[in-house]
Amino acid sequence: MTAISIVLLAMIAAFLGMRLYSVLGKRTGHEQEPVLPRRDDRAAPTPVRVDDSEAPGAPQGSAADTSGLVYEPAAEAGLRALLATDRSFDAGRFMEGAEAAYRMILEAFWAGDRDTLRDLCDQDSYDGFVEAIAAREARGERLDNRLVGIDSSKITDVELAGGEARITVRYRADISAITRDADGNMIAGSMIDARETNDLWTFRRAIGSNDPNWLLDEAESA
Repeated sequence: MTAISIVLLAMIAAFLGMRLYSVLGKRTGHEQEPVLPRRDDRAAPTPVRVDDSEAPGAPQGSAADTSGLVYEPAAEAGLRALLATDRSFDAGRFMEGAEAAYRMILEAFWAGDRDTLRDLCDQDSYDGFVEAIAAREARGERLDNRLVGIDSSKITDVELAGGEARITVRYRADISAITRDADGNMIAGSMIDARETNDLWTFRRAIGSNDPNWLLDEAESA
């Protein structure tokens, strides 16, 4: 067999291999998709998450989430119902966005950034934040807060009604909170100790909407 023949055979084998991959490597749309993924199943880690080992100043003994699940058992039925209605929904990807939104909304509120809040919140939530910002500004106060780290975040509830989905997320995080007066003097909080928070935030989105963004609908401390 000549060298040319060997090269031609190799090229044919490579071509056949690529054709097989193009068929076998594609999803047909009927395979069972992972409804409720673990965090390890996500395509890439979110830069928003800060583990305890990477968060200097985080209180010792605060337990980080080690289960790897993005949901609590009570939310499983709701998540399955949402996926049955909207096959494009991905719980892992949603939680990446939910953690990013948590940080962005908190930082925007602390800084008095109304434009960012308008993009991330529905009207009622936006109005509540703006009212609190205006009251703070009227007192001549400003916040010098910092999100030290998100210890855990999980979906706790999913509701479907009126063509809309509402997902509630529980965040356990460490926040360094400081309030200063108009002269920059600290009047409340601590520069050393981070406070552990337990928040429940609910996001909403029209099912099947072309807009992939979820808006903050409610925010409360648990």
